[in-house]
Amino acid sequence: VQLQASGGGLVQAGGSLRLTCTGSKRTFSLYNMGWFRQAPGKEREFVAAIGRGGVTKSYADAVKGRFTISRNNGYSTVSLQMTSLKFEDAAVYYCAADRSRTAALVRDADAYDFWGQGTLVTVSS
Repeated sequence: VQLQASGGGLVQAGGSLRLTCTGSKRTFSLYNMGWFRQAPGKEREFVAAIGRGGVTKSYADAVKGRFTISRNNGYSTVSLQMTSLKFEDAAVYYCAADRSRTAALVRDADAYDFWGQGTLVTVSS
């Protein structure tokens, strides 16, 4: 599956932004989906993941309560609604697909098989 992430941009601290990732295949609903981010000079880190049915969700502690992941399998999209953005949220955000069909949501980037190109989120004062 090919993934296309969009929605990044410049936002003030405390503001909100919504990222969307669109998949290319009708089999999109077979993949667990995740969002990761990578800031300059740092390793890629897990942000959030969602199960195939959209019910099971997992969040990194750093974003819990501020970010919400959701998906629409009919449109082959997964979204990340980000609120109360902080300077430390600035990064390139990537969506990824896990084809393992496991019920467990994985936080390890190595477990994901397909990646989008990334979308840049910049947080200003």
